[in-house]
Amino acid sequence: MGAGVINTGGGNRKRRSRGRGRAAAMSEINVTPFVDVMLVLLIIFMVAAPLLTVGVPIQLPETAAQALPSEQEEPLTVTLTAEGETLIQTTPVEEGALITRLRAIAAERADDKVFLRADGAIPYERVMRIMGALNAGGFGNIGLVTDTGGPTLDGSDG
Repeated sequence: MGAGVINTGGGNRKRRSRGRGRAAAMSEINVTPFVDVMLVLLIIFMVAAPLLTVGVPIQLPETAAQALPSEQEEPLTVTLTAEGETLIQTTPVEEGALITRLRAIAAERADDKVFLRADGAIPYERVMRIMGALNAGGFGNIGLVTDTGGPTLDGSDG
């Protein structure tokens, strides 16, 4: 008997490979589109943020003082308008009820800072009367809000 040949069935057939001719599956996430979207959102928020500040439009006096460092919690703001209105944040309030309302609001807050914004056309006496009432009412941390760029009073202008 002669030597036998065992046929495994793979003789002349071409074997197919699954990965050939196509790109292999990627196991990493492509973050480039994500970064692009995040940068666009960052730019949108940077442009929109200054527009979101809420306040009563008044003409603040200009001084050479520098801006205070930013706070964790937005301070209470008392605004005196040229029309004679007194506002806490953006809510009108009678001058007689100002301290009572401020105490009620301040009781729920961690910071007792109060910013006093007054239109430049308001008499100095009224501004000081409100500031004195705030101080007598227990609000010792009062900041006067002004616009920058005013005179430095040293011979050079801001």
